[in-house]
Amino acid sequence: MIEKLEKICVFCGSSDGNDPAITEAAIQLGKILAEKKITLVYGAAKIGVMGTLAKSVLDHNGKVIGIIPNFLKTKEVVHLGLTQLVTTQNMHERKLKMQEASNGFIALPGGMGTLEELFEILTWLQLGLHSKPVGLLNTNNFYSPLIEMLDTMVERKFLSEENRALVLVSSEIGELLQKMENFNPPPKPKWLNVERT
Repeated sequence: MIEKLEKICVFCGSSDGNDPAITEAAIQLGKILAEKKITLVYGAAKIGVMGTLAKSVLDHNGKVIGIIPNFLKTKEVVHLGLTQLVTTQNMHERKLKMQEASNGFIALPGGMGTLEELFEILTWLQLGLHSKPVGLLNTNNFYSPLIEMLDTMVERKFLSEENRALVLVSSEIGELLQKMENFNPPPKPKWLNVERT
């Protein structure tokens, strides 16, 4: 059994993008997290999809923990109205603190930073460094090309089917949360338990 989903870390864009469906998905996710009393953990920005999501959680009386590195903590970027604001020395420490603070992870649409965070947390799961569910909210098929790429990795034998199955996908928030709640983490890779010489 996984930990109860009391805190979910959401990776998403610091830009708004040009698809109103994505903005609406961020608003709905924020509302649902607040209603379920799930604390949002995110990158602490007040701009873009990140800001929309945080505002929605707070507007619905939910809790939000923002984690941001020092060099990004400018008045133009950082959200100062959060339940808790954590400052880190660098990006790596930020991701580590996000992982430690959360019981699960969701990627909403975003750019390079969102993908980098998503794949690092998936790699940590694959390596047995955590056992928390990771979900993709595939709003308006935003992540469909990425899902195709994962399937190509399996086909070309660069990704096992077991590790491909670690990526939980849905276009519906409720269904994605259900998949995350039912997630069974894989056993730690055997080769990690081999005694080093």
